[in-house]
Amino acid sequence: MPSLLGLDSGLTVTKAVLFDSDGTEIAVARRRVPQHIPRPRHVERDMDGLWSAAAEAIAAAIAQSGRPASDIAAVAATAHGDGIYLLDADRKPLGAGILSLDSRAEGLVADWSRTDLFGRALKLTGQTPHAAAPSALLAWIAREEPERFGRIAHILACKDWLRFCLTGTIGTDRTEASTAFTRLATQDYTTDALELFGLEALAAALPAIDPPAAVVGRVTEAAARQTGLVAGTPVAAGLHDVTASALGIGGHRPGVVDVVAGTYSINEIVSDRPRTDPRWFCRSGIEPGTWNSMSISPASTTNYDWFLETLCRAEAGAADSSIHERLAPEISQALKRRSTLLFHPFLFGSPHGANASGAFLGMHGWHDRGDLLRAVLEGIAFNHRYHVDALRDGFPFEAARLTGGVSRSPDFAQMMADVLGVPVSTSRTGEAAAWGAALCAGAAVGLFKTPFDDPRDLDALSRTYSPDTDRHADYNRRYAVFAEAVEALRPVWRKLEALGSETKA
Repeated sequence: MPSLLGLDSGLTVTKAVLFDSDGTEIAVARRRVPQHIPRPRHVERDMDGLWSAAAEAIAAAIAQSGRPASDIAAVAATAHGDGIYLLDADRKPLGAGILSLDSRAEGLVADWSRTDLFGRALKLTGQTPHAAAPSALLAWIAREEPERFGRIAHILACKDWLRFCLTGTIGTDRTEASTAFTRLATQDYTTDALELFGLEALAAALPAIDPPAAVVGRVTEAAARQTGLVAGTPVAAGLHDVTASALGIGGHRPGVVDVVAGTYSINEIVSDRPRTDPRWFCRSGIEPGTWNSMSISPASTTNYDWFLETLCRAEAGAADSSIHERLAPEISQALKRRSTLLFHPFLFGSPHGANASGAFLGMHGWHDRGDLLRAVLEGIAFNHRYHVDALRDGFPFEAARLTGGVSRSPDFAQMMADVLGVPVSTSRTGEAAAWGAALCAGAAVGLFKTPFDDPRDLDALSRTYSPDTDRHADYNRRYAVFAEAVEALRPVWRKLEALGSETKA
């Protein structure tokens, strides 16, 4: 049976995953990719280091599989969206890659928000710019680093850099191209978007747009030596990891909201016509004539990870079981108790502006660690609800699909169903984004008719959690207080941030 390789590069870890063409996971290898923060708000990583980590992961996955690399029918990559990876005229990295956690352009975006640019951008491109958008980052480079700006020859996303390293070809796919410079109605680049942001000089630097399931190149001899892949193996264009995650669990279809609880709170729904709103991005779907509306913020399970890494170090070091298994009983017990405790999960960002910060509210001396953990998970679920409620205003849906590491927790999945008030389905797919990329690779070489022809029994892989009427009503009351506290704290957040900027006399 032929196999497929899905390469998934997140914000901290790059994974190479081998699948049989029936969807069975054969092997997975991971490599951490360090982030560099040379100064506040600058979040970067070395582009050559990223490729080296990806190549090591591919080689390790092939070795782990015990199968010859010649069994691999095709390869595709997916990776974090937004941010930018730049090449010069010699097709060499032009500085470090900029991650989607970067906020150096926050001030520039704030200036834009006070003009008519936001409204014009929403109407033209389907979204307003944010700090990590390619439009904002390139405009920041034009203003702050004009010499670097003048040397930009190719503008890539993360997965497009990995494609280039594998094949030597430059391009992107429609899900990635629509992050800033495409016209909403036509789904093609428009110079009007570049002119809107003062970036018309970069028209020739935009990469060609390919379908996600198109063969765009073949593994080069040099890449074969580094990865253990066979030279000439077909490589597909791949797609944005938000879309890949939804596709990998059988989502990215109309009528269901896809929820990804990861570094970002990602909430998305597919439609056959574009609809815009400042509360979501309307970007291109996998197929022409489909649009993916995404309401997102960097306020999901990174808050839970922070809690574990900061306050549960002893359990994290225990060798007899995972930290999640050890803490699960505490969370389950806390869920059975009534609590005044709420948590705003804004440690790394929020949908409420740059000054928002995380906080426990309603804390008393009798609360224990389980109560705190329950509040963190509930705060994450409430932030997802904020985004899902926005999408409810624009699109009909009756169910949700949930993925992300925390989705493996039955308590959290049930909480999401109770908070959202709709059935929530999870999947036992371990590496959903990598499988989404692999589906594109398989379709590109004819193993599947389209990327949507998932060969697995999706029903057998899924578990559905139905909302409980009483718990949903209770969560509605708690969410109302959560949201009221957000509004009450808006004027305080700025003052809190000012405290951190004061210097001693």
